[in-house]
Amino acid sequence: MSADTFTTAIFLITAVIAAGVLISAIFPVVYQMAGTFSSAGHASDQQIRTDFKVVLAVVNNSGDAQIWMKNTGSVQIPVSDIQRSDVICGDATNFNRLSLSPSGSLNPGQWTYTLSDLNGNNYWDPGETMEIDALPSLLNTAGGPNYFQFTLPDGIWRSDQFTASVTST
Repeated sequence: MSADTFTTAIFLITAVIAAGVLISAIFPVVYQMAGTFSSAGHASDQQIRTDFKVVLAVVNNSGDAQIWMKNTGSVQIPVSDIQRSDVICGDATNFNRLSLSPSGSLNPGQWTYTLSDLNGNNYWDPGETMEIDALPSLLNTAGGPNYFQFTLPDGIWRSDQFTASVTST
């Protein structure tokens, strides 16, 4: 009888120790997975709420592409994200990635932007318009198709294919 009690006590102690080891091994993994799911959920939420639309794309007399885009999403886009964005522009069959002009004046292969920052907070707010001026190395000004793509650092992008109809500025 005491042998049965002793055996039951040993099994009970072993079960408690095994449960403790199992919990200490699984809890960090579950905690890490919860953090990963939370981070992925936040990133997905940002992407869903971030949206913008290419409103108009033209070529001016100087041969620069001018593209106007409107923030149609529900989140503010920081100016730092605009400055780290990728701009791809040029003839529809021969386009390049352009670099942001550090001075604001355009040289071939560069782009610059003007933000209609209505409240002066250095964000591209919902409803505000941004103008992109781009000087690709090759732009079809003879009425052929041109391509433009704007990609934010988080991978959200919009593109437009437009035919050059030269405007006066």
